[in-house]
Amino acid sequence: MCTVTYVARGKKAILTSNRDEHRDRPASLPPASYLIGQKHITFPKDPKAGGTWFAADDLGNVAVLLNGAFLAHQRALQYRKSRGLVLLDIIAEISPLTGWENYDLRGIEPFTIILKQQQSLFQLRWDGYNKEYVELPADRDHIWSSCTLYAPDIQRQRVQWFDHFRKQNPEADMEDIRHFHSQTARENPDNGLIINRDSGVKTFSITQAVVEDNQAEMFHYDLLKEKQLSHSFITV
Repeated sequence: MCTVTYVARGKKAILTSNRDEHRDRPASLPPASYLIGQKHITFPKDPKAGGTWFAADDLGNVAVLLNGAFLAHQRALQYRKSRGLVLLDIIAEISPLTGWENYDLRGIEPFTIILKQQQSLFQLRWDGYNKEYVELPADRDHIWSSCTLYAPDIQRQRVQWFDHFRKQNPEADMEDIRHFHSQTARENPDNGLIINRDSGVKTFSITQAVVEDNQAEMFHYDLLKEKQLSHSFITV
């Protein structure tokens, strides 16, 4: 939930996320399909709160969560609801974008959602006071890093790493992108794409959804168990 890339390849869209958490937090359950409202939602589940940071529905929409909005914030002692549950509430709507627009976010910790809805791409942000949504070009590549873990200069450096990767791999496929997420700056445990900080924060997993036409596949690599899982699902 702390490093996300979006790569466009014609009719194919590839979204990939590295989940960074404190080592005391339990590992997620592997991706599975759950019936929420009128939709089947596929996601790796956080056993602590029951939510997720990465979800895809049976209409071909994908939503990915990052902690924080624009700047690092001071955490409150208590929040009304987990951001991972908010993500599920939003993608469970027939139109996730409409779900976002109608959602009461008062009492929710700041976050960013990257939403691929049909052929459009949106960046949705809540800073604790105001919502912002920006439609991004869905035919271009993008990278995001959580502002709660990565200072602005580090975020800019990661953009440079991503740009270099794209120039070196103009036809990068899903495996190349997973390699970028798993191997970039491995010698830097504080700010590489795989982190293992003295504070106890480390990268738990890499999750990826590949969406093309009416079919998608989700990959989940559990770095703690060194186990790769895939879950295929059909979108309509």
